Amino acid sequence: VQLQASGGGLVQAGGFLRLSCAASGKIIGINDMAWYRQAPGNQRELVAAITDSGTTTVADSGKGRFTISRDNAKNTVALQMNSLKPEDTAVYYCKGEVASVYNINYVSYWGQGTLVTVSS
Repeated sequence: VQLQASGGGLVQAGGFLRLSCAASGKIIGINDMAWYRQAPGNQRELVAAITDSGTTTVADSGKGRFTISRDNAKNTVALQMNSLKPEDTAVYYCKGEVASVYNINYVSYWGQGTLVTVSS
């Protein structure tokens, strides 16, 4: 099982980006999916999460600006980030709780990270 994140880049403050993450492999099912971020010198923190039924959670730092969504048929999760601020600069990681033909238990898999840089 692999998670591949994409969509990061350089954007000016006030701009927007859409991150995408696709899970691949012999997947049986995906439970919760989420986005985390880690800025230099900081711990990795939760940005937003979504259950398999579509219930979402967004960290206070992103409320009103970030929206998480998923496509269960395509095993993808997206993060729409609007009104970006310099403090949103970080490497963003996707995570999925995935059951596969190799392990029927739900196991956490992480994407490789995608860099978001917001200039002031």
